Amino acid sequence: MLTAEFLKSKFHEAATYEAHVSAGAPTKQEAWNRVYNQVALTETHRALLRAFTRKMHVIVSSGVWCGDCVAQCPLIQRIGEASPNIEVRFADRDEHADLSSQLAINAGVRVPVAVFMAEDFELVSTFGDRTLSRYRALADRLLGAACELPHAPIGDHEVAETLQDWVNEFERVQLLLRLSTRLRQKHGD
Repeated sequence: MLTAEFLKSKFHEAATYEAHVSAGAPTKQEAWNRVYNQVALTETHRALLRAFTRKMHVIVSSGVWCGDCVAQCPLIQRIGEASPNIEVRFADRDEHADLSSQLAINAGVRVPVAVFMAEDFELVSTFGDRTLSRYRALADRLLGAACELPHAPIGDHEVAETLQDWVNEFERVQLLLRLSTRLRQKHGD
């Protein structure tokens, strides 16, 4: 079960972004770094994320080998870096099977899946494996006239749309935390 105690222990076992990426082969690290350097938070994004007042812990079940993780985890990291109230960790799907098995989507152990927790590690939400923009882009490539080339660069437009999807999810969780009766009573606000 995704109890606060279990999630807290998994959060502390999980790796920082840098440690997670460095566990991959050099070619995988290059791909992650390319997307990380491609991510451009707007000033509107940065202002929104800096304004978050509730502490949020996030564990991302991921795999350095995973194309969807390459396309999304650097975005999640950039979002986390923009707010003093967001702390993100990455748990390798296979090494942390006790977590990833509880995050199955459509009967499959998918990645990336983000687990959003409150300041006390109570489960708030899970989100993954792809955002709506990622699914639209994938459907366009795979269901349309042309198929995606393996390891093809991700276009700036697709990165921007996927980034917005993730920013929206972080904002949704922050609002859920701000409006939580339990947390409002705890903080007197």
